[in-house]
Amino acid sequence: MGKETHNLAIFRGFLKFKSNVQKIWGVLILLSILTTVEVALGIIKPDILNVPFLRVKLLNWIFIILTIVKAYYIAWDFMHVRDEKSSLQGSVVFPLVFLIPYLAFILLLEADYIFDVMSEGFVSWNF
Repeated sequence: MGKETHNLAIFRGFLKFKSNVQKIWGVLILLSILTTVEVALGIIKPDILNVPFLRVKLLNWIFIILTIVKAYYIAWDFMHVRDEKSSLQGSVVFPLVFLIPYLAFILLLEADYIFDVMSEGFVSWNF
């Protein structure tokens, strides 16, 4: 068995840690900050972020992006995908790169359709 080496850096090497315990705490603090920002934005709902961008409020885009960033760090650091071989990393990451935007597209497209139908009043709810 060879010596196990783990990458002890996050943010593409911007923050480096001395041990795995420090790295876990660093990622936990990062995820806690992102969650706090999401919760604060959800409570405050600033008017400046309620403008539509690509037919979706800018605030919702921020929630989607922060959620994807949190999912990335959970998988990459806590599930140790970073320490795997590149073929396994690719088999985990590449489907998600296509699946997440596809599911977000379907969600936004269907929500936009329902909004148009309800605002026009052409079809009413029957159930």
